[in-house]
Amino acid sequence: MEDLSKLQDELDALNAKITKQGAEVRQLKKDGAAADAIGEAVKELQALKLQSAELTEKVKGDKPEFNRKAFDDLIIRKMFVVPSFEIHGGVKGLFDLGPPACGLKASMIDLWRKHFVLSENMLEMECTCLTPEVVLKTSGHVDRFTDLMVKDPGSGECFRADKLLEDAIDDLIEKNPTMSAEEKEDHLRIQRQADAFSPEELDKLLIKYECKGPSGEAYSPSFPFNLMFKTSIGPEGTAVGFLRPETAQGLFVNFRRLLDANAGKMPFAAAQIGLGFRNEIAPRSGLLRVREFCMGEIEHFVDPSDKSHANFSSVADKVLILFGRDDQLGSGKTKKISIGEAVSTGLVNNETLGYFMARTQMYMEKIGMDPARLRFRQHLATEMAHYAADCWDLEIESSYGWVECVGHADRACYDLDVHSKATNTPMVATVKFDKPKEMEVAKLKFDRKALGMVFKKDARTVSGALEALAEDWKDFEPIANALEADGKATVDGFEITKEMVSWTKTMKKVHEAKFTPSVVEPSFGMGRILYSLLEHSFYQREADEQRNVMRFKPQVAPQKCAVLPISSSPECNAVVDEIAAELMHSDLATRVDKSSAALGRRYARSDEVGVPFAVTVDFDTLADNTVTIRERDSMVQVRAPKKDVTNVIFDIVHQRMTWEEVTKKYPVVQVDEGEGDTPNATPAAGAKTVVVANSRGRFSRPAPTN
Repeated sequence: MEDLSKLQDELDALNAKITKQGAEVRQLKKDGAAADAIGEAVKELQALKLQSAELTEKVKGDKPEFNRKAFDDLIIRKMFVVPSFEIHGGVKGLFDLGPPACGLKASMIDLWRKHFVLSENMLEMECTCLTPEVVLKTSGHVDRFTDLMVKDPGSGECFRADKLLEDAIDDLIEKNPTMSAEEKEDHLRIQRQADAFSPEELDKLLIKYECKGPSGEAYSPSFPFNLMFKTSIGPEGTAVGFLRPETAQGLFVNFRRLLDANAGKMPFAAAQIGLGFRNEIAPRSGLLRVREFCMGEIEHFVDPSDKSHANFSSVADKVLILFGRDDQLGSGKTKKISIGEAVSTGLVNNETLGYFMARTQMYMEKIGMDPARLRFRQHLATEMAHYAADCWDLEIESSYGWVECVGHADRACYDLDVHSKATNTPMVATVKFDKPKEMEVAKLKFDRKALGMVFKKDARTVSGALEALAEDWKDFEPIANALEADGKATVDGFEITKEMVSWTKTMKKVHEAKFTPSVVEPSFGMGRILYSLLEHSFYQREADEQRNVMRFKPQVAPQKCAVLPISSSPECNAVVDEIAAELMHSDLATRVDKSSAALGRRYARSDEVGVPFAVTVDFDTLADNTVTIRERDSMVQVRAPKKDVTNVIFDIVHQRMTWEEVTKKYPVVQVDEGEGDTPNATPAAGAKTVVVANSRGRFSRPAPTN
């Protein structure tokens, strides 16, 4: 055990080196460093990753591996998720959710709305998926979402250029086993830099390595490929649009109306849940990287000078697993720490960001995620956008490793600023002071003629920008200094001269102040969360690996209860229908299985789709109006009056009662689940009856005493 702990420490330290080296590679690429320098850095990174892989195998030891074959078989067989358009060959990156996953996703979203939107009094919107080009041009998506592509002139097929180069080099090395080590290293150096080359460099290398398309022709020159789905709006085809790559932009452009809807009060949050689209070049890992996905996004608008949160004290003691940037680059170890301490020590930038991190953790625990496999990883400096104040990703551990599922970003004022400047629309909020304040301002006097001659129709825009800065001398002072020193200054891209404006510094009594709000954004990838929940919920019975179970919490289970008859007699079926109707009348999704299969097999079918409870109507039911209620994971059963069934299931689903309380209220019975199966769980001490089966059916008898 001590050796294993030592190995884990070595692995953590090695992973920290990998993170540090990865950050260095990104910085070199960002700075446009020489190809050789990038190649050496990448080579060192790959060597570290190889060491990590070897050490990981040692650390694993005898730990049980995730049974992907059994999991994938269950997911397809029970139609949780299936490939879209399967009979036509399918399309990569597109999947259909079957009945169980639809119910699971609906429950997750319903709980998300209750946990965030309703409890926080958020303003919910549903914005269009079609977005005009100008909006995404303003946000930066049109220019940012690109990879270099080439086209086969013969077939018209497109391919990612850097991947073609990497594959060509692999093929060359494989076909020449006698190649010298020096020559091989030269080729590998080029391969390691494949994603860092310019279009012109890539084109030359594709020719050098004789890369040709499926048609046999040479590829076209490389060109940028935007990962957004492009379309035209309207029959003329002149208005360019895109399927939105995220839901956030609809909330940003509606900020002024949302602020009015909130009676001008700050801070406030807006939320939206809906589809996003990204034309992934190489979709992989099932639901983790797809082309159409469900997102839940919250935009919390807050005063940049005060990012405290009124409800922070309610979550301050919540303990999270945090992986800060210093730990990533240093020890490689996570730390357990309360969010209150993390904020007070500056590890997390502010209360609002910390509040949503804690609330996200609580949501994940509510839907049934394993808390031990959740962590928050802070973005490194090389990963952060220049405008961001702090970013933390909630990562969930699955068989694919740690996967980012929820982003938490303090995006500062960037989004509202860019839309405001592009549309000349003020995106500001107002804070009213309890008492008037004396503020230093600049009193401006414009030479309208000079402004008009130079800026023409933009003269009003320029004067408006200057007046906005003049509201606070601290903002206007750099402009004043530049005009005094150089005779000119730049404001919002316009160059003004000293002749156009004069000013005096003065004091002004103000009753309110205007500001552009900062945005704290939690962004949930619902598809990734759904997949992770499927993995976290899957297990196999210890006594029988053929019996697969989905351990869904009753709150999110697609179906809350199964109702099964012991016999196909009309009398039993009538009672089954009566109980099922009552359950469904109380909005409890119910599964009825009247098939002729053995009772144990029908229990197993329900277990596979995660039904938490099963009610069995047997011959005793016809005599005394009692039924058995079975809990999925323990397989323990109680005998209860038929009239109590709906209330029991409803109270457990709505967390008003626990299964443990049910076992204390009603007699626990030991049951043979059919086919000679015996539950692997021992019934609670004090079982009052035992149910036995024979050719005539199932009967209750007093439990034997020792």
